[in-house]
Amino acid sequence: MERKSRDLALVAVYASLYVVLVYLFAPISFYAFQFRVAGILRPGIARKRILAVGYAIGVAVGNIFSPFAGLFEFVFMPIMSLLAGSFGYLVARLFESNYFVAGAVIAAVISMSVSWMLSMLFNMPMLATLPYLFISEQMVCFIGAFIFKLIETRFRWW
Repeated sequence: MERKSRDLALVAVYASLYVVLVYLFAPISFYAFQFRVAGILRPGIARKRILAVGYAIGVAVGNIFSPFAGLFEFVFMPIMSLLAGSFGYLVARLFESNYFVAGAVIAAVISMSVSWMLSMLFNMPMLATLPYLFISEQMVCFIGAFIFKLIETRFRWW
């Protein structure tokens, strides 16, 4: 029971942090050349699979602040975030739960998802948006992985 309570609390904190960071950095969190600072939290999923749920919840709630709020933002992206987080966790496990691997995998899936969403919403060609999204998502996740690695040197946070 204690383990489930701890996991639930961790998911709630993780989702809340994600939403707060999306809100604080809203001007750069959306559009084709987004730089979603909240993405620094994604690599943490490497250590705790349940955080993929927190990430998806954080995306759903954080997207309330999106100028494009609709089905894509409230349904498609949270589902893709859950899938990206779960896939990132599984691949990272092959590399001793490496934060950098989890972040790279999640960033790749999310950049493709956002690029596809923008092509559906605004007829923006994926080849035009994907490179920028891929670079910004990888940068954010690399920074996050580095931060998690630093935290892990002093604390067992998961």
